Order: sequence, then structure tokens, then C-alpha cells
Amino acid sequence: MSWQSAFACWIVRRRMRPHSAKPALDVELTRNYASRRIWSPRVPKGWRLDIRNAGADIPLRGEWLTPPTSPAATILYLHGGGYYFCSARSHRAISFGLATRANARVFSLDYRLAPEHRFPAALYDSVAAYRRLLEDGIPAQSIVVAGDSAGGGLALATLLALRDAGDPLPAAAVLFSPWTDLTCSGQSMRTNDGRDPMYNASIFPRVAAQYLGATDARHPCASPLFGEFDGLPPLLIQVGDTELLLDDSTRVATKARAAGVRVELEIWRNVPHIFQIWTPFMPEARDALARAAAFIEAATSAPRTHLAPMTSIV
Repeated sequence: MSWQSAFACWIVRRRMRPHSAKPALDVELTRNYASRRIWSPRVPKGWRLDIRNAGADIPLRGEWLTPPTSPAATILYLHGGGYYFCSARSHRAISFGLATRANARVFSLDYRLAPEHRFPAALYDSVAAYRRLLEDGIPAQSIVVAGDSAGGGLALATLLALRDAGDPLPAAAVLFSPWTDLTCSGQSMRTNDGRDPMYNASIFPRVAAQYLGATDARHPCASPLFGEFDGLPPLLIQVGDTELLLDDSTRVATKARAAGVRVELEIWRNVPHIFQIWTPFMPEARDALARAAAFIEAATSAPRTHLAPMTSIV
């Protein structure tokens, strides 16, 4: 455990965890808090950032980051934030970090947020964004869908929706601490309550209810853990060993492998939730994004049979 990771854990335990123990969600307070504390990296030298606002000719909001040379892949990135806060801008450390390491073009989607837009609005937006990439002539085999936390669950749900609709699937998906079970039934919700430096377990059912509305929490496009994984592309999952969402990752990996999906599962020791966002400050974050970039490069350039399943403790 690096001192940087220890410091990050201390910061989130002191500043974020107490708020997650409150009996009610304060959506505006959370959104304002996140917007005031965004560390936004500079656009890499030679790269181009295009911010797209929704309009008559641009139905989807988000950000394109484009490399100065021909990209090796295209990443559709779905940010976390419990489906009710954060944005493409708040997660630039991850999206920019992936793009530069993989020499990939990335579209970070600003999907609609709850409670103004409950399930399935975010899913409709992510599916529409992926289909827009295909309509623009980007081959499915060069696309990787990625996301963190709620965005990681949304990325997996997007794969299920695309497969069931008969759309060509992307080359792979990268999931950072994905929230895949909105019933909050994972054992780590109990065993890691108090160990997770960022959240109290009590917040997750409240956030899930706000997103779901009247939808059953076991709906596979809201909680993709309960879906069928046959035919999905390779998955890379990174998660921390003290996270409340640890079992949301390990159960997906087990179930996906049983369905014949190639899964690389990395369990990182003593890191905060979505630790990748602490790049370049935290060495674990830098290493994790480098591993993710290597996975993306392999998935978009080599046959899927060359990607071996693996579980590692980092």
C-alpha cells in the first residue's frame, strides 16, 4: 500500500463516509460538493477535446477526446456517481488516462441522471451512444465500453441490452468497481461495512431506490448480475479488497466465466472505491490504468481467443 493510497483512504473516510451515513439523500448538496471538488486534468498536448451539448442535431451530451494520431481504439466511457451525480468532466482523470495510455479516442457520455430521469433513461442513453458510434462508421471490434461504479454496472447492462437487441457487440468491456446488484445482497456489503473507507453500506439501498423508482431491483438491465452472460465479449474487472462492492465484481466474474466469457479479475489491496480516479497522484491508479489500456489494446487488435481468463490480487 503506497502512502498516496493511505492518504486517499484517509481523505475519503474523513470527508465522504460520514455523509453516506445520513438517513436521507441530499441530491443538490451531493452534486454541488462534487462539482466544487473536481480535479480536472489538462487536455494532453496535441489532443483535442470537443464538448457536445444536446441539441436538435446532437441528441447526446458528452465529451470527445481525440489523439493527434490515428486512434487504435474507441472507448465509450460511462462515469459513476450512483446514477444521480458526477459527469463526464468529473471523471476526466480516468477517461483521459485510459485514452492516452491506449492511444484511443474516447467519448465520455453525460447520460441523464436520477431522480429527474430514473431507470431506464441512463441505459437508453448508453445504448444510443453506442449505436451512434456504429452509425458513424466505427467498427464494433474497435470499440470498448468502460465505466466505474454505477457507470460500470451501466456498461455491463449496456452489453446485455445490445446483445438481446441483436446489435454487434464491442470488442470488450472494462469495469472499475462496478455496481451490478441493486438489491445490495452481496456478502461484502456486510463484511466490508466499516472497512470501506468511502461509504457506509446503508447508503446503497437509498441510492438504488432513487434510481429504480417502481422497477424491480432484480431487473437485469438495472442489476446486470441477474442477467445471462452468454455471448458477451471479454471483461476486465478491477476492484478493491475492502470495498462494499467487492462481491458485485467477484460474483459477476464467476457467473460470466460459467457462461464462457473470458474475464480478467483484479483485486487490489487497500485502495479506495474507484481508486483509478486518483491518477496521476496514486501509483496504484497509474498501474491500474496501464493494465486496463493493455487489455484494451489486446482486445481490439487480437482474436478474442488470445485473451486468457485470470484472477489476480494486486
